Amino acid sequence: MTSRTLITSVAVEPLNIPLLEPFIIATGSVNAARNVLITVTLADGSVGYGESSPFPPSTGESQETALAAARACAELIQGEDAANWRPLAKQVRSLFYAQASVCAAIEMAVLDALTRSHQIPLYTFFGGASSSIETDMSIPIVTPEHAYDLAQDAVSRGMRVIKIKIGGDLREDVDRVESVRAAAPNAAIILDANQGYTPNEALLCLEALDERDIRPILLEQPVHKEDFEGLRFVTQHTTVPVAADESAYSAAAVARLISMGAVNVINIKLMKTGLIESLDIAALCRATNTALMVGAMIDSRLAISAAAHLVAGVGGFRYIDLDTPMLMAEDPFIGGYEQSGARYDLSTITSGLGIERR
Repeated sequence: MTSRTLITSVAVEPLNIPLLEPFIIATGSVNAARNVLITVTLADGSVGYGESSPFPPSTGESQETALAAARACAELIQGEDAANWRPLAKQVRSLFYAQASVCAAIEMAVLDALTRSHQIPLYTFFGGASSSIETDMSIPIVTPEHAYDLAQDAVSRGMRVIKIKIGGDLREDVDRVESVRAAAPNAAIILDANQGYTPNEALLCLEALDERDIRPILLEQPVHKEDFEGLRFVTQHTTVPVAADESAYSAAAVARLISMGAVNVINIKLMKTGLIESLDIAALCRATNTALMVGAMIDSRLAISAAAHLVAGVGGFRYIDLDTPMLMAEDPFIGGYEQSGARYDLSTITSGLGIERR
């Protein structure tokens, strides 16, 4: 007898979505999401969706490499049982480890289909710690004047936390942060250097802001992702919490960062580690009293929904940066969550991610 959760078909296609304006960070600039959509169908008709969001400076992938890997993965998982999602994900990752965002998308699609088949929301499957989350909103590397306008817009949307991209010219970075503080005096500020600084530059930036009575609640990835010692140096010389993002590319890397005392916070991104290893990283952080953050690449509502389900289901995330759908000029999906200001509500979802295509 055929299992009702047998994977009967897997479709792979490009997912291109223009942004409202170019998004510039220390390692590059993008004007559109150039992602990959994976659709998994089970024997009982349940359909699950997964999104790969390759970003070359962070994951070393492109849309072209992701499409090729996803098509190969499709052949690998078709005919397998989605109920065996852990060994299936392990097999995919063992073969396609260099295409991390594709592995994440496969896990996403399989788990979406499986939980739709079982008629439970994905956040319930992950533990049901809560049914809503609150995100921040990001401001890219732009002029101080434009940063002021973007910060005012963020506040008008109900954002209580604003994340500012830095990691370029120090003076310009400080000016940008000052403009945001002027436009949003009551908002908490996160700084994200995306590997753009040396350890000394990171500390100089914090010192310059402190002189202006600006104290961020977090400094994310101030130095190059392989410079674990540099991260530790910054952490040891400031009272501002320091987060690893690009450096936290695996559970093993996170274990090393924590054992070194290199950071205070770990930023989990599905496109780096997928859903399953993200669960392992979250458990590791909880066991060591290391604060948790969640972030995204240039993800659409689909992958952001998966991250929101993970965060709501597992619980315990202190910093939440899942704003990228608000940066897009189009939304090819509906559902996944209901948004009210900065809050994403998952409570109305009855099965899976709750995502549908328009």
